[in-house]
Amino acid sequence: MTENKTMNFNDLEQWLNERRVTEVECLVPDLTGVARGKILPRGKFTEDRGMRLPQGIVAMGVTGEFPESGPYYDVVDPTDKDMQLRPDPSSVRIVPWATDPTAQVIHDCFDHEGKLVPFAPRSVLRRVCDLFAAEGLQPIVAPELEFYLTARNTDPNTLLRAPIGRSGRAETSRQAYSIDAVNEFDPLFEEIYDYSDKMELNVDTLIHEVGAGQMEINFFHNKPLGLADEVFFFKRTVREAALRHDMYATFMAKPIAGEPGSAMHVHQSLVDIASGQNVFSNPDGTPSEAFMHYIGGLQRYIPAAMVLVAPYVNSYRRLSRNTAAPINIEWGYDNRTVGIRSPISSPAARRVENRVIGADANPYVAMAMTLACGYLGLKNKIKPKPEMRGDAYLSPYALPRSLGEALDWLRKESDLHEVLGKEFITVYSEIKELEFDEFMKVISPWEREHLLLHV
Repeated sequence: MTENKTMNFNDLEQWLNERRVTEVECLVPDLTGVARGKILPRGKFTEDRGMRLPQGIVAMGVTGEFPESGPYYDVVDPTDKDMQLRPDPSSVRIVPWATDPTAQVIHDCFDHEGKLVPFAPRSVLRRVCDLFAAEGLQPIVAPELEFYLTARNTDPNTLLRAPIGRSGRAETSRQAYSIDAVNEFDPLFEEIYDYSDKMELNVDTLIHEVGAGQMEINFFHNKPLGLADEVFFFKRTVREAALRHDMYATFMAKPIAGEPGSAMHVHQSLVDIASGQNVFSNPDGTPSEAFMHYIGGLQRYIPAAMVLVAPYVNSYRRLSRNTAAPINIEWGYDNRTVGIRSPISSPAARRVENRVIGADANPYVAMAMTLACGYLGLKNKIKPKPEMRGDAYLSPYALPRSLGEALDWLRKESDLHEVLGKEFITVYSEIKELEFDEFMKVISPWEREHLLLHV
């Protein structure tokens, strides 16, 4: 495992000096995972060590809209007050595609009293990690992130298609784990790895997934906040690199009909801070009670938390039978049909893989969600269901089937409100309700085709 780097402001200034940085992109991830912020001259950044932005900047929907009334404004001040953004020195990265030496630094959001803004995604993940720290535990995670490469598409009404590779042909069949299919886009992936190396992102292996033009990148395991930062940076990097090669990279959960959806599987374990031991294993190497309770918590709370990791209407198209995505929260060893998988490993590396999370999820919210569910399992000593040894697709659906249903389930689960923060749940739910209302105003081609003259 590569340790997350720890830096203070003096270290940050030295880092900027060594790279002759002239501009700094001051970033804050919003609820969708979009990078908001400002670009400052190096001198201004050093002088201010932060910036101010309206609170609502981190609490808007994917359409850029805000609720006009209701519970949202019980949390977000209706006068649109500023929040103070403070840079996290440990998050600094170079911007490898910039013409002039440019750095990017992620900022945390604070209110006028110096408290973390509770609905900012980074704040929510910090909150959950602090709960584990109070128990003497350090969560360790490792994301696997899937995405599609597509041909450029500037018309939202035109279907996406696979890009043309060096052979001059687009993929028309599924090429799971094909080396040759990856080699079709060697120049792009060489640039992605080059960018990742310059940004010190701890990316591991790249594989071709099941779908036409679908890829997966794996990250080395590490602490949650640092890895959420890396996923945030990586998404931005892949999109930029793809554009430079006349393609799009998309992290939509289900961008192409008839092809598998894209997930962000998150492997997770817990280390005892005092001893450094994995608490999921007993001294004799057998699974511990903590391991079972953690799985029990995932099974108990994931269904109610799904809207946090399946955040859009499109997300629920991915969660269907026999499409390499789970439909329930069964668990099992080395079983890819379940929602909660424990890969074959040594006792020291025993871990749980949450397979329900979509690639479209905000990485900070996604990691906070899965850790919160496991935390509640530990605290409440929840026993899991018996291990699923067969095909979990033969079991009933146990996850919400739509965004509207998922919102209802989250609103009713008070335990999650306590762990993730009531303010965050309120803001997030109101934003998703707004997005759902906007979607319902759109009439789809399916409706015009099948309903126009037949009903």
